Amino acid sequence: MLTGKQKRFLRSKAHHLTPIFQVGKGGVNENMIKQIADVLEARELIKVSILQNCDEDRDTVAEQLSRGAKAELVQVIGNTIVLYKESRENKQLVLPR
Repeated sequence: MLTGKQKRFLRSKAHHLTPIFQVGKGGVNENMIKQIADVLEARELIKVSILQNCDEDRDTVAEQLSRGAKAELVQVIGNTIVLYKESRENKQLVLPR
């Protein structure tokens, strides 16, 4: 579980990122969750955008992605979700205490 200070730090780091995944009409599926988990292992912090034609609520999508990829939900702002998962192999971000 992330503290408020850690979430603030991660939000500042994610500000300059561009979304690398898009959730569309098909919604969230197993293949997407697996790909997001792999990318989180490589990058630790990613943005996912939700397209206008997505049938599900943005909070539902965020919950499904974070639970499926076993990642921390940092922020949901507009139609953008920020996810964080500490990498085992190549750790890049050092969170404040």
